[in-house]
Amino acid sequence: MLLAQRAPRPPARPPLPSQRRLFFVAAGLLIAGETIFWTVLAAVQSNSGVADLDAPVHDGLVASRNPLATAILTAVTTVTSPLWMTVIGCVLALAWAVWKRELWRPALLIGAMAATFAVSTLIKHDVGRGRPAASDFLLGPDDALSFPSGHTFGAGVFLCVLSYLLVTARGTRTSKLSTSVLGFAAAAIGTLVVAFSRLYLGYHWLTDVLASMGLAIAVTGIVILADGLRATMVPRSAPLTPAGLTPPEPAEVSPAEVSLAGPDPSEPDAHRLGEHNRRG
Repeated sequence: MLLAQRAPRPPARPPLPSQRRLFFVAAGLLIAGETIFWTVLAAVQSNSGVADLDAPVHDGLVASRNPLATAILTAVTTVTSPLWMTVIGCVLALAWAVWKRELWRPALLIGAMAATFAVSTLIKHDVGRGRPAASDFLLGPDDALSFPSGHTFGAGVFLCVLSYLLVTARGTRTSKLSTSVLGFAAAAIGTLVVAFSRLYLGYHWLTDVLASMGLAIAVTGIVILADGLRATMVPRSAPLTPAGLTPPEPAEVSPAEVSLAGPDPSEPDAHRLGEHNRRG
């Protein structure tokens, strides 16, 4: 007796043109972000290039502080601390999972935030760069290492990944270009504000936040690539059929079996009456 089994899993779907464009975007972001990070790191280690701007930018911002800017940027840097970013990300992901009844996109956001924390910690300890003078700190002492900026890195990943997930929530084919541009522009502006707050408050050098922005761009590219690859790997649905066999042909029914089974309820009444008279 043959048991019905699922047909062999069909091959993955070929990527749609919109998905192929998404792969190019992801690759471009990854390459651009990595290029920015490694260029800045080389400048820091050689104390040349863009690293020559660290001291002048720091001194200029310290000298231009005012109460209003200090209050606003203090609130920005407090809300975007690694602790608050983790709390906000987890709450948002949980709400998304419950409301939309899906796990993949919330998991992408949480995974990106976790990777950000891990990568930032590893790089900080590997580079071992000190912060500016503690006398310039506006919010109290901070003995953590300086390169890269955890606030800028975390906020950049959170805002960029969230923008991507919201823009593509209905699929790449229905995502309008104007919506995508506005979403990522808002994410970029938010990241720049956080980076500026870290410079203004005296906790980071210019190269710290530049490297963090490069890393945030690269992580966003990885998230987009992972989401696109998953979309191409979803198999088409396959019906249940006996293993290695085609569905059986319907059996033929003899006229005798039709007579024993009685008249078809769907047959017109006049036709059934004529058949009855002929049989009588």
